[in-house]
Amino acid sequence: MIWVTVCVGALLAVALIVFMVQNTQTVEVTFLGMTGSTSLALMLLIAAVGGVLVTLILGSARIIQLRHQAHKRR
Repeated sequence: MIWVTVCVGALLAVALIVFMVQNTQTVEVTFLGMTGSTSLALMLLIAAVGGVLVTLILGSARIIQLRHQAHKRR
């Protein structure tokens, strides 16, 4: 099972590298009044990581809430 996980991780890493190499165009980004320019791949990667973090935070908050309710019922 560990080898399968390692292989899937390696394939995802290769796919991410190919994606970043193919998307090197510079884009201008504006967020909360700040403006900057960077590569498209980097901005998409930052957006994806931000989405994952928001999902983890909200999911963790919901799990804590459900555990608290389950503990109250006992």
